[in-house]
Amino acid sequence: MRVEVWSDVGCPWCYLGKRRLEKAIELFEHSDDVEVVWRSFQLAPHYPRGAARPLYGALMEQTGRTLADVRSLVGRVTEPAAAEGLTYDFDSAFLCNTFDAHRVAQFARPHGLGPDAHERLMHALLAEGEVLDDTETLVRLATEIGLDADETRLVLAGDDYADAVREDALEARRLGAKGVPFFVVDRAFAISGAEPVDVLLGILREAHATR
Repeated sequence: MRVEVWSDVGCPWCYLGKRRLEKAIELFEHSDDVEVVWRSFQLAPHYPRGAARPLYGALMEQTGRTLADVRSLVGRVTEPAAAEGLTYDFDSAFLCNTFDAHRVAQFARPHGLGPDAHERLMHALLAEGEVLDDTETLVRLATEIGLDADETRLVLAGDDYADAVREDALEARRLGAKGVPFFVVDRAFAISGAEPVDVLLGILREAHATR
């Protein structure tokens, strides 16, 4: 059984969805049969590369809302995330273009490190205040999961895996994705959003029953 997950490494709801999916798989009676494939999707693909800004300030500028409003808006994910063991640090977080981060994740996939890459990149941006459109930051994070520093730097210096990132986003839209996280099981069942564990578990069970 293949579960494909489209997500953005800078999306707090995607990180929450990741945790809930992991818990659902742990509870699934056929968990050994599940393969999870992490796919790329940018929520803000047109945000300029190299223009990272503190999250709250960037959102205030984009929305015209006050700091209190933005804190309240972003804070809606904090409590459910904490219930799944995630602690976000939005005070230190940056809004940045995640295209190169997704290229690193694509590079990690053939090395068997796709899930590790998504986990490390998400935690770096959402919990550690790392800027994910900075080459040396991405190289350092890549080496932490076992990728070669020089090879990663070469990937980032060129256009390697750029087409793969774009194709993932196009494929998500072809499959009907309106946002992320977007889960597709065996290309037969799809669900959007960071749904509760029991909902995701139900999808896994339903998909397995129809095989």
